[in-house]
Amino acid sequence: MEIEGSGEAAAQGAAWAGPLSTPIPKPASAAGVVRWLARQVARQGERWTLWTPVALGGGSAIYFALLREPQAWLAWLGAALVVGLLVAAARWQGGRPVTAALVLTACALGGFAAAKLRTEHVRSATAPAKGPPAWLEGWVIDIASPGQGGRRLLIAPVHIGDWPAAATPTRVRVTLKTGYTPSPGEPIRLLAVLNAPPQPASPGAYDFARDAWFQSVGGVGFALGAPSSWTPEAAPPWRLRLTMKINAVRWALTRRIIEALGVEQGGLAAAMTTGHDAFIPPQQIADLRASGLAHITSISGLHMAIVGGFVFAAIRLLIAAIPWLALRINGKKTAAALGFLAVISYLVLSGWPPPAERSAITAAIAFGAILVDRQAISLHALALAAMAVLLLQPEAVTQPGFQMSFAATAALVALAEVWPRPVREINTPWPIRAAQTFGTWVVAAIAVSFVAGLATAPFAMQHFNRISTYGLVSNLLSEPISSLLMMPGLALGAVLAPFGLGDWPLALAGFAIRLTNDISSTVAGWPHAQVVVASGPNWTLAAAFLGLLWLCLWKGPLRWAGLPLALAVTLVPKPTTPDAWVAGDGAAVAVRSAHDAILFRPDVKLFGAELWARRRGLDPSGGQEIRDLAYDCDHWSCAAKPGAPVPVAAAWNVKTPLKPERLAAICASAELIVLRDDFPGGVCPGKLVLTGADFERGGSAELYRQPDGSWKAQWAQDLRGRRPWTWGPDLR
Repeated sequence: MEIEGSGEAAAQGAAWAGPLSTPIPKPASAAGVVRWLARQVARQGERWTLWTPVALGGGSAIYFALLREPQAWLAWLGAALVVGLLVAAARWQGGRPVTAALVLTACALGGFAAAKLRTEHVRSATAPAKGPPAWLEGWVIDIASPGQGGRRLLIAPVHIGDWPAAATPTRVRVTLKTGYTPSPGEPIRLLAVLNAPPQPASPGAYDFARDAWFQSVGGVGFALGAPSSWTPEAAPPWRLRLTMKINAVRWALTRRIIEALGVEQGGLAAAMTTGHDAFIPPQQIADLRASGLAHITSISGLHMAIVGGFVFAAIRLLIAAIPWLALRINGKKTAAALGFLAVISYLVLSGWPPPAERSAITAAIAFGAILVDRQAISLHALALAAMAVLLLQPEAVTQPGFQMSFAATAALVALAEVWPRPVREINTPWPIRAAQTFGTWVVAAIAVSFVAGLATAPFAMQHFNRISTYGLVSNLLSEPISSLLMMPGLALGAVLAPFGLGDWPLALAGFAIRLTNDISSTVAGWPHAQVVVASGPNWTLAAAFLGLLWLCLWKGPLRWAGLPLALAVTLVPKPTTPDAWVAGDGAAVAVRSAHDAILFRPDVKLFGAELWARRRGLDPSGGQEIRDLAYDCDHWSCAAKPGAPVPVAAAWNVKTPLKPERLAAICASAELIVLRDDFPGGVCPGKLVLTGADFERGGSAELYRQPDGSWKAQWAQDLRGRRPWTWGPDLR
């Protein structure tokens, strides 16, 4: 008797046991893995050339990371090695890997040499760290971006007190507190206090003095009175005259825009047209930052792309609309040439700031590719643009604008490489075709904003310590307004203003700016619109940059190996939060209380205190009530009360001596005493005392209380090293 189903079961058993059975997969052998990796590398083809700007930037980054300035002969030796390696690569017939290694090594050496030569090329005198007031006579070059103290002038000094010509900086930046604001090109005379460019606000923070060095700004300070007119002995050099004439036109156009649109709309319009952001209301700037739209205030790639793209599309459409003209000239190349001319004109109108200059180089490469019948938007064109920027401005590798711009652009071009291009039928009815086009545009806009936001997020977190939670939403809403209304209106208004015809395009731009302001203020008011994030270890930003580039430049499944590096800023644990911070001159102190920063002097050195607090993930606005409860503060000092979060006391009197009983109370109240003045030895016996001499030597400081009760100090100057931009002539 046969059991039902037993034959089927036997057949299945035979199948499982027979020669047709599926073998158990064997683990891949080492040789197989090596062969697979070799295929992935071979798949890249000529994409290794995309890494040449990465190597060039890496060489420049190594130069700027040094704690001691290398000798000049090393730059010339590096340049000679570059030539030798490139000649060897050209003659090498042994295969692509060796050629690639030689070229990339040459690029790294070239980046190091270019950075050193650039440093020597821009070298100029620097003001002393602490100098007395002096009469400054010179030419107003431009109106710089306003600082915390007020509007600032960029001046080419002719005389500064009794300073010798060799010790007079090429450029100085002076903050005005009273009086009128002179226009570019005016010769002025004023009494000012000039110091060396400011050091980092906290140890490891961004070094603005390095930027000043490469901008030939050798002194910063403030005016003690209103500027007055001055009769120069001779005319300035022709290049300076040309620069001042251009800046005078820019300033006049700025004033005209403000008069036409008012401060609310005109301030942002002027910033996007001429680069002058002195009129943007502070609350408007805060809303733009919180909503993730602050990038529109800085003339950079977005603005250059809109202006150049608008002119290119308009000219090409105009030529196509005229059959006689379309048959006789190449519309695409003509539009590219005029688009390039529009970008250069916009660059001059904006005052030639470094971000705009980098964007103009990128646009020039794109339009040049069209003129020689090459693909305008490609990773190879982007690599060529990056090479050009890094050779002209090696210091750009340290600047957030360059890092964010090229990271976002590389990510978007890489996205374009993999973006699907569906085939559409020719006879599709126009309503369906319109719906498909609109849907594609919406999806593409979301993808572009999302990818660009992800690419720039590590830099925003590390440099600015802010995350705009709803940045994707605000950018999606504002992008069509900016591209279709705002920038075209501003461009037409700037061109037609000298002819008295600029009112209607400026009115259109003002309407677009009003919509943008409404978006930014609305989004900024949403819950948790902006989140403060502490900076990671310094190496994580370089790791994130390399990871992002690997994701963008590598072709194939191995590209995802760069993902962990790209997330380094987010994934790596944050450094230990310090217990206290002191400004570089001892004039301001802040301490940590949970997630809040308590500022002893909320109205002094506010920029530095807020920068330090955000960099360590603290809220600089949440500790003022705690200060009044935990510290006894008057105009000149703060003493710690019992139970204070951090046992720190400070005194910042300069001219008025502290009363002995007040000094005794300060010494008795805390373990760490910060005294801005230099006190004789023996003050506050048994306590750790930091005085003016310590800050003059070490700069700003972060202080950590150890488990055994001792204190550890991290000084800014120790992390900066001894570089040309880290000290003035009086300390050399």
